Amino acid sequence: MTKHNYKRHLSSTLAMLLAGVAFGSAANQTIASNASKQQGGGLIAIDGSSTVFPITEAIAEEFQIENPGTRITVGISGTGGGFKKFCAGETDISDASRPIKTSEMELCQQAGIEFIELPVAYDALSVVVNPQNDWVDCLTTEELQKIWEPAAQGKITNWNQVRADFPDQPLTLYGPGTDSGTFDYFTDAINGEEGASRGDYTASEDDNVIVQGVANDKSALGYFGLAYYQENQDSLKLVSIDDGDPSNGDGCIPASVATVENSTYQPLARPIFIYVNKEALSRPEVQNFVNFYLDPANKDLVREVGYIALNDSVYQAVQTRLANQTTGTMFEGGSTLGVNLQETLVK
Repeated sequence: MTKHNYKRHLSSTLAMLLAGVAFGSAANQTIASNASKQQGGGLIAIDGSSTVFPITEAIAEEFQIENPGTRITVGISGTGGGFKKFCAGETDISDASRPIKTSEMELCQQAGIEFIELPVAYDALSVVVNPQNDWVDCLTTEELQKIWEPAAQGKITNWNQVRADFPDQPLTLYGPGTDSGTFDYFTDAINGEEGASRGDYTASEDDNVIVQGVANDKSALGYFGLAYYQENQDSLKLVSIDDGDPSNGDGCIPASVATVENSTYQPLARPIFIYVNKEALSRPEVQNFVNFYLDPANKDLVREVGYIALNDSVYQAVQTRLANQTTGTMFEGGSTLGVNLQETLVK
């Protein structure tokens, strides 16, 4: 376990304890944030995606070492839950594993909050089973759809219904909850419609809950960000994916840094983001933290916690977006399926 993987467990616990003190309610969060602004203090409030959390936590730890006067809290409410807090003015930065939705932008507009959308890394969604599962090493995207589409609810409940030569074993499912950007991306990529999913599965915005569910159930299947598989690979088995398109890699492709970088792991690779309150950037601690987050010199922190760093040209384009304080989203349609960040950022 790397130092940041270890610190993540410890500091996430500390963050939750601190959150209970400093952010016991939405009203207290707003009061604390406003007090920080008035005093020029060093408090930065962040919440949102559990997928982006490990990166933000690692960056925050290193930044606080170099800037001991700044305190950063990082919560996990899921991408959707994070945007609710962000658009209510309760946080300065929102972690997101998918672009902001139109309904969320409307909430921000109603509250007078302008935001800057910043890609920070690439991720892959890993599909996993229990290590005792000796019958599945690869699934097609069609089989994943058969398992997870809304029509499967209450009907596809056995592994032999997924593929005839699979054993007569109950199929138990674990996955992100509906506030999760990972849920939104997966349902879009696999079921063809964001949010379209069967509902009879164990859902959580905390990926560690899904990890434990699959690790303790021989018949289980689940999905979450690659970093959580890498951190728990001794208790999980990775399932390769075949999207049926030989042009981006023939046959079964496992999720990995290499297969995301060479674009062969499709369609479950994606960019992930932070959203910054434009007004908050007037506070030096927030500006300095976001600059630190987007410094290519910190690529190793991104890699250390299991994610794929942006290349230098994309980093430069993202830094330009921040320097120009370009507000709004680059993804009006809300989907990042098949997106080329370099092309999108220079439009």
